[in-house]
Amino acid sequence: MRKLEAALAAIAYIEEHLSDEKVDLDTVSEAVHYSKYHLHRIFSNTVQLTIHEYAQRRQLTEAAKLLVFSEKPILDIALLAGYDSQQAFSNVFKAMYKQSPLEFRKGEVFYPLQLEYDFKDQSGIIGVCEANPKKEIRYATDIDIPTWMDLARLCVDGFPYLDEDEHIVALKRYIEKDGALLMLEGSAVIGSMLINYETGSIDFLAVHPLYRKRGVAGEFLDTALSELIENKEISITTFREGDKADTGYRKALKELGFAEAELLTEFGYPTQRMVLARDG
Repeated sequence: MRKLEAALAAIAYIEEHLSDEKVDLDTVSEAVHYSKYHLHRIFSNTVQLTIHEYAQRRQLTEAAKLLVFSEKPILDIALLAGYDSQQAFSNVFKAMYKQSPLEFRKGEVFYPLQLEYDFKDQSGIIGVCEANPKKEIRYATDIDIPTWMDLARLCVDGFPYLDEDEHIVALKRYIEKDGALLMLEGSAVIGSMLINYETGSIDFLAVHPLYRKRGVAGEFLDTALSELIENKEISITTFREGDKADTGYRKALKELGFAEAELLTEFGYPTQRMVLARDG
């Protein structure tokens, strides 16, 4: 529990200082009174991102919001995001968002690279992480939509261009066809999946950040394959190789046995289809 509390304290500090010139391991560790080596290990193992990665992605998300919803000069936004020049900011922004800051502003469509890891309002999730009760997989209903969206926001790093309103509309369609599944541990929702039975594709697969090293995706996939999906080939799309915005989704899929297929572009974002061939 103390490890999780340390990670939460670090997240709280980062969120309070997103507009500071420097949010790094040294400043965060000093603020939460942990050695930087100890905090680095705790934070990385708990939320699957380093402090640098989390802070950078959050600052870029806030910068993207300002690009779309304010008239601040790009240089001012760059400085607020912790960069000492517009060029340095532009280089990192384009690597993550696949557009320059100016192009992103002209597009007038905001999407988050990373939302705050806010676990405070998820009833029981922290205690569940420690207690390890039995897991359950069940179909989602309309009543589950708010909880589903809470998880989607925590996992938005894996889904570029995720539009919440459009996702909810699609989710309702999947619910009607028993294509929306939830994985729970105790009362905590720790995973969600959308399945298209006609195509054999998994159209959404999210795992709570605190559970990503606990085999949840594999258990979820095993259930889908053994009980639900009849197709011999299962597909899912993810980041292309080398995409700096990928926080580990591509690697996780390959570890589950998915192989590379064709390159795609979805909603203007470069992705790749991955395929899992089944025996029989």
